[in-house]
Amino acid sequence: MSSDNVYTGPRNSKVSILSAQLTAPGASSSQSRSDPDELDDEALFAELEAEIENDDGPFREHGIKELQREMERVKRMQEDQHGKYTEMTDEKEVIRTSANEPRCVIHFYHSNFRRCEIMDKHLAAIAPKYFQTRFIRVFVENVPFLVEKLGIKVLPCVLCFVNGVSKDRIVGFEELGNKDNFTTATLELRLQQSDVIQKNPQIAPVVHHVASAFSGTSRRLRQTNDDDDFDLDD
Repeated sequence: MSSDNVYTGPRNSKVSILSAQLTAPGASSSQSRSDPDELDDEALFAELEAEIENDDGPFREHGIKELQREMERVKRMQEDQHGKYTEMTDEKEVIRTSANEPRCVIHFYHSNFRRCEIMDKHLAAIAPKYFQTRFIRVFVENVPFLVEKLGIKVLPCVLCFVNGVSKDRIVGFEELGNKDNFTTATLELRLQQSDVIQKNPQIAPVVHHVASAFSGTSRRLRQTNDDDDFDLDD
């Protein structure tokens, strides 16, 4: 490839700034708006556009288009619920999501088991920190085909998909200290080991600007007296 077609100047750092600012908590003027989750994309773009105009060389020519592409990419991901921990009820949609997302975490849960509620709490805290990864939960009775195909027997069960392939699973709490009061950091580290979340991804880092989306959509799970892992075969 000709060197005329390659530009390795300050573009990457400025696009990274845009990506981070678009979704970083407290990074934009949107805090003064009535909706704290609404991002002032136009203001951020205008600010960086002004910086680009002051640059010399090829960045001025290519920078604006790249910033626009980055904004569109982030917007699409926001529309796809990146940065949130959401529930899916349609089995085909779950399959499509796991196949199409570069990184996806799926929690298979049952509503009458307390340990699934504990897992929900931790995943809801982790999701906003890793915008590049899609986090979802599915009620096992809504996805019988997947439960059978993936051989899910014990809950909670968290599956990690990378580029459409199931790479890892966390079954129960055995790998998390085998106790109910494990920390969110423990689960976060375990997910990092699966490469389904990346602390320093090669692509521009994005941290979604959102409070716990799960708090507004989750329903109260019923608690049982059994503190052991829930066996679907029982």
